[in-house]
Amino acid sequence: MDPSPRHPVDQVLPPARLGLLGLQHVLAMYTGCVTVPLVFGAAAGLDTHTIGLLVNADLLVAGLITLLQALGIGRVLGIRLPVVAGATFTALTPMILIAGQYGVQAVYGSMIAAGVFGLLIAVPFARAVRFFPPVVTGSVIAVIGLSLIGVAAGLITGLDPAAPDYAAPKRLALAAGIVLLIILVGRFARGLLAQLGVLAGLVGGTAAAVLMGLTDFSSVGGADWLGVAAPFHFGAPQFPVAAVISMCVVMLVTFTESTASMLAVGEMTGRPVTSRDLARGLAAEGVSGVLGGVMNGFMDTVFGQNVGLVGMTKVRSRYVTAAAGGFLVLLGLVPKLGEVVASLPGPVVGAAGLVMFATVAAVGIGILRAVEFENTANLLIVAVTIGVGMLPVVTPKIYHAFPAWAQVIGGSAITSAALTAFVLNLLFNHTVRQREPARRT
Repeated sequence: MDPSPRHPVDQVLPPARLGLLGLQHVLAMYTGCVTVPLVFGAAAGLDTHTIGLLVNADLLVAGLITLLQALGIGRVLGIRLPVVAGATFTALTPMILIAGQYGVQAVYGSMIAAGVFGLLIAVPFARAVRFFPPVVTGSVIAVIGLSLIGVAAGLITGLDPAAPDYAAPKRLALAAGIVLLIILVGRFARGLLAQLGVLAGLVGGTAAAVLMGLTDFSSVGGADWLGVAAPFHFGAPQFPVAAVISMCVVMLVTFTESTASMLAVGEMTGRPVTSRDLARGLAAEGVSGVLGGVMNGFMDTVFGQNVGLVGMTKVRSRYVTAAAGGFLVLLGLVPKLGEVVASLPGPVVGAAGLVMFATVAAVGIGILRAVEFENTANLLIVAVTIGVGMLPVVTPKIYHAFPAWAQVIGGSAITSAALTAFVLNLLFNHTVRQREPARRT
């Protein structure tokens, strides 16, 4: 008898079951993962072929980081828990601003710099999680979701107000139908199917768009079946200081978001996460910034929907998510598939994005439920954070008279909200003794 049986996290399942459970994880996160390159590509004005390249690079990087997190490298990288990595929505708005101000080369240069920054601060961040309590994370995540709703709306209506089909009734009707389908799946489906509502909306919406004459898949035929884009597809990376600062702030927010997910998985699997484990997991996300910047991909975070799937299935083996990582790598090597995804009509992507971005905002609000508001300044911290964060969303040109670097930092709802929440939390909760709660009589 083996005196030290393997922990369920380290158990290797039979190949058939391993593959099916891994594919289940891919289905749960696929839509969220590919939404980032689709939205960024559209906002940056890239053509369909280039967006398809971004989709493939996104899946490839997500797969490699998922493998790294599940399997690990020595005592340096990877949390070795059943987590799945995918492109983070946190970076979307800053990347769009950087692309508009400095170009796509600066997006990937700042991403590389942020990745190096992430590698350097992974250990100290893991020891300083107390400076990112729910009042900070909840406020910032809520702003992330709210700030992206306008991007989704732009995809639904069209990005050119002068275009003949701008906000055309058929575009709005298609988007409304997709949202309705997602609602119906969420209401009547059970188990994994209930988590695939957005994917069902994409598939059903695309089918409807074909019948409505809103699709153009002409570029798919010329795409290769196998291949990978060369590193630095857009040219040598550039490193504007403002862009680097903005993306480093994004890395901090991503670390905060992933920390909560990693701790949750540790509790679910019965393998509590230590500060060393957390540091290895965060360092892997730093690698995603460097790898994404080199391979034309995106920075990754631990996907919450896959954390939920671990809790739902009770399958704790990290080799299941490693199998998911393998599937993602394979998908990233099929340019023709990326071209298909890149050809999805704007209203379809926008409707799916609308639900996902609003869900992110709702998650932030849910985190704020754990905040103590009575006899504290936390309500003021939340209020000011949301107010400052949403300013550049409701008035995009509010900082137009400032230098370019200030426009990139201040003009990003996510960057400005994160900085505001962090500073205010330090000011109110770490520099003065808190008032004693009033006694109830």
